[in-house]
Amino acid sequence: MPAHFCGIHAHKPTFGLVPSRGHTPPPAPALPMERDLAVIGPMARSATDLALLLDVLADPDPQALGIAYRRVLPAPRHEDLRSFRVLVLDTHPLVPSDAQVAGAIDRFATQLSKAGVAVSRESPLLPDPVESTRVATRLLFSLFAANWPPAMYEGMRARAVGLDPADLSLHAERARGAVMSHRDWLLADAARMQLRQRWQQLFGSFDIVVAPVTPTPAFAHDHGTDPFARRVLIDGTPHDYSDQLIWAGMATAPGLPATSLPIGKSDAGLPIGVQAVGAMYEDRTTIRFAELVEREFGGFVPPPLVAGSGRHA
Repeated sequence: MPAHFCGIHAHKPTFGLVPSRGHTPPPAPALPMERDLAVIGPMARSATDLALLLDVLADPDPQALGIAYRRVLPAPRHEDLRSFRVLVLDTHPLVPSDAQVAGAIDRFATQLSKAGVAVSRESPLLPDPVESTRVATRLLFSLFAANWPPAMYEGMRARAVGLDPADLSLHAERARGAVMSHRDWLLADAARMQLRQRWQQLFGSFDIVVAPVTPTPAFAHDHGTDPFARRVLIDGTPHDYSDQLIWAGMATAPGLPATSLPIGKSDAGLPIGVQAVGAMYEDRTTIRFAELVEREFGGFVPPPLVAGSGRHA
């Protein structure tokens, strides 16, 4: 998401590929461990730099897996852009995409087609995006809630108890996920594994899934509002602040790699990016796709200088 908002490249690795020792947030100790859903990866102006940085970062932790394992990632599936088979998504059934985000993705899909890339706009192999989002939301808010103060956690528990069982909205799933039992977490984890299997089947027919990173370009900072009360406008309509996470969860929940790459700007001059999602442990394929797109269509563009200051906006 930071890369999308800033017009640069970034890579979210396959879960567990890059050791997170020393980067885990409290209350987790700074020991060799992997926190569910959490990954760390490089950000750079150039997609080529992502490949170099991943090579530096991805060796197994010498205090953990590195004792017995060595990194051997598959080579990119293709070395030329036109060989890629790409599925393009631009909006979600639960949360719409801002018209400028959807428009930028549509133009990008057209560019790819004109460059000889096999582009599809739908596929029956795609895991159900509504089911995927509900599973990802429950898992994510279970992780978030581990750090909440007791009063905040109990307030969410009371909210979850009062939910109508028929309410399957994201608002309801966030509350349920935050306070779900270990038994329910295991059921959600099993659903995640089923989603992962469906993604593996999809990547037998496609090399890359292109999707939004968030439904909107960057929005104004607001550190003074309760995140649960905050709203973000999508084409003038207010949506829950947490709706911004809907696309990130698509790759994060099943542990897939995703490379963020810039594809254009909004009418206000704000960057718009997409994520290129790939099969598990095929990080080199998503990064190579971003490199080839950068070579073919361009990539990072420095922001304009502030008049008279010598500084970028």
